Amino acid sequence: MSALKIPERTEIKHEDRWDLSPLFSSDDEWSKFFTEIENGINEYEAFKGKLGASFEIFKKALDFHMDISRKVDKVFTYAHLRHDEEKSAPNYAGFFQKAMNVATRAAQAGSFMEPEIQEIPDEDINNWMTDPSIKNYSFHIEKIIRWKPHTLDAKTEELLAMSGEMASSAREIFGQLDAVDMKFGTIKDGQGRERELSHGNFVTFMQDPDREIRKKAFLQYYDAYINHKHTIAASLSGSVKKDWFYARVRKHESCLKSALFSNNIPETVYDNLLDAVKKGVPALVKYLDIRRKALGLENLHMYDLYIPLVPEVEFNMPYDEAVKTCIQALAPLGEEYTSVLEKGLTKGWVDRYENKGKQTGAYSSGCFDSPPYILMNYEPGNINSLYTLIHEAGHSMHTWLANKTQPYSNHGYSIFVAEVASTFNETLLSAYLLEKYKDNRNMTAYILCREIDNIRSTMYRQTKFAEFEKAIHSKIEANEPLTLDVITKTYKNLLEIYFGGKLEIDDALCLECLRIPHFYSAFYVYQYATGVSAAISLAKKLMTEGEEQRKRYLGFLSLGGSVYPIDALKTAGVDMSEEKAVRTALEYFEELVERLRETLAD
Repeated sequence: MSALKIPERTEIKHEDRWDLSPLFSSDDEWSKFFTEIENGINEYEAFKGKLGASFEIFKKALDFHMDISRKVDKVFTYAHLRHDEEKSAPNYAGFFQKAMNVATRAAQAGSFMEPEIQEIPDEDINNWMTDPSIKNYSFHIEKIIRWKPHTLDAKTEELLAMSGEMASSAREIFGQLDAVDMKFGTIKDGQGRERELSHGNFVTFMQDPDREIRKKAFLQYYDAYINHKHTIAASLSGSVKKDWFYARVRKHESCLKSALFSNNIPETVYDNLLDAVKKGVPALVKYLDIRRKALGLENLHMYDLYIPLVPEVEFNMPYDEAVKTCIQALAPLGEEYTSVLEKGLTKGWVDRYENKGKQTGAYSSGCFDSPPYILMNYEPGNINSLYTLIHEAGHSMHTWLANKTQPYSNHGYSIFVAEVASTFNETLLSAYLLEKYKDNRNMTAYILCREIDNIRSTMYRQTKFAEFEKAIHSKIEANEPLTLDVITKTYKNLLEIYFGGKLEIDDALCLECLRIPHFYSAFYVYQYATGVSAAISLAKKLMTEGEEQRKRYLGFLSLGGSVYPIDALKTAGVDMSEEKAVRTALEYFEELVERLRETLAD
């Protein structure tokens, strides 16, 4: 019997791909636009050393800088989306490298601006900020002034800007190895068909009712990482060293403080999250015990955490049906939200299915001048794909509302609030599905299990990742070695803490930390956990308070990056500087676990 292979890009129907023509109608148009940017970068020289001379020059320089930045965003977005369609395509790999290069050169050419703005006397800058013609830049300028203690002289800033492309090498090496060069072999599925194992279908194999298939897929998948563990460990170590280099250059006390500074996030938000979630481990332990007993197992392994606890419930939802389900679940957000989203999900926003060489996982990405595109690898037989779709739809509608409401200078929101929008949508989906199947015991248990696992993977798992990041960065900051042995031992210790001794820690699982792309963007993952905390609180508010909360929530999404993220969330009705939102999420998790226990006992 022939193996079911991952299709080539050319085998994917055009209606199942995203439509990038709103960005550029052709590669030639992209190339011409790219050349225009290259030629325009030199115009920065006309403003160098003159920003404080007059208000007119100051404003003209800002207008030019925003225009160049917007154009760079456009060419970069097209290049990275094309590159992610098929990593092995040499022409788009070239586009991506050119886009990275021009972004670095533009940053280098404009690197004098922030130091010069910071050198303008306070009296002058305060007077200029009152001019109505510069209103759209006020928050942007405020943030630049805030960076004054961490900004260096113009020449050093130019050198740092020049280092940007080089500094991304560790991430690029890992990305190419993980997406293109790494092979996982084939495995027979439950129907006896030989299937190619991939990032895209790994979780599907983890949901197979046959434990031997799950175990084989798990070990075979991690064999690829075992074969490359020294290379990936060196890559991860290099990325952490890069973080520490930039933190020190910017005069930050630690990599964590450096990462939190730009969004004005207190370090206590991070530490409180770690403390609170570890206090919530008993609820996770209770769930693991329920899962072990329901599966009739003596010991629980990682490959036992994804299988539905109600095996007779089969899930199969084609993409078009998944879109309709998402729209129905999001009805509380109003007609405009759902009609715009439905059109986007069916008319060109989404690159739907896996193909050879395609970027793994899923994301929402775009720029001010494009639709908010979604990359995913949709699997009709995997309920996680439905949740992924509505998750990325949350990001995309956040982008759509922010772009519609804010000027270019304020449209870009931080990841801290982005994960609220996506997880909020997932919470509404779970509520919708639980109501729809309330009289169906098996389906209720199935959905409860999925919602519990969703929170487990975002709240507990991402917090574990966050603690791991803090630990490995602390090693480098203390001038200690960050070898493969140190990395895996650190991670194994956290696995034992966060699973409360209720999960058998296979040696292969200790390499999980080597396959997480987000670790190449320092201190990113904690925002998934803070995001789910805020999202659960806000979703509960919407379901109980109705129209007024809907307006507050959509108003929050429309703020984009016009205020700091914690302040934006306060307008929606949640204060992340307090522990209440985290506790609310943990209490909700505990309620779901108890409801699952009762449902299975019926």
